[in-house]
Amino acid sequence: MTKVKPKKHLGQHFLKDSNIALKIVNSLTNHKSYKQLVEVGPGMGVLTQYLLNKNDIELTIVDIDQESINFLIKEFPTLKDNTISGDFLKFDWQAQFKQPFAVIGNFPYNISSQIFFKILEMRSSVEEVVGMIQKEVAQRIASPPGNKTYGKLSVLLQAFYSIEYLFTVSPGVFNPPPKVDSAVIRLKRNETGTLDCDEKLFFRVVKQGFQNRRKTLRNALKPLALPPSINEDLQLNLRAEQLSVSDFVLLTQKIEKGWKN
Repeated sequence: MTKVKPKKHLGQHFLKDSNIALKIVNSLTNHKSYKQLVEVGPGMGVLTQYLLNKNDIELTIVDIDQESINFLIKEFPTLKDNTISGDFLKFDWQAQFKQPFAVIGNFPYNISSQIFFKILEMRSSVEEVVGMIQKEVAQRIASPPGNKTYGKLSVLLQAFYSIEYLFTVSPGVFNPPPKVDSAVIRLKRNETGTLDCDEKLFFRVVKQGFQNRRKTLRNALKPLALPPSINEDLQLNLRAEQLSVSDFVLLTQKIEKGWKN
């Protein structure tokens, strides 16, 4: 059977090491909390072949590359009715699945951050995520406060998920080899249903705080027109990277209260 040619404009790097593929699949550990699983960017099915062995989970694959979809339907005929040709970022997954689900994949590197922002939008439904991404992005997502790699995606994801950096993957196991190391991370939904603050404002504060990460929050948050009542707050003398999730929640509460008064 004709193989699929990786497409540079889609950021495709096909994993060719079966041992690593199986290790990624076995990183899904939270099965009892969901029965539906979405594989993003299956390519030639190196993960798919093992995911189909999980009898207690219904697998749906999604790929923007029609050539990959055609290949996979021929390779795995049982997937025909669970195959979506399209953009994961634009699909309404919560309408597709009425119950909690999980996401897995060798994520296209050019949209990996966007995939995680999409997962944040669906946080009430996505119970677990196992993804292979650029090592740098994986480190950023899993980074604790005070680290130079800690950023807005770190804070926003850690607010709702427990995050584990699982293992590093070298370029040589891909076709074509990427120019950077890769890594596999796992996200498990934590017990935070909703934050103890206005969540929309929380997102705005975090994103604005890291917009100019070298500035103190006092200066970085000026576009939000902070209430005068918090001018003396010591948190504003810190940079965004120094605040934990709970610190950002507290700051958001103070801003909310100041505006109301």
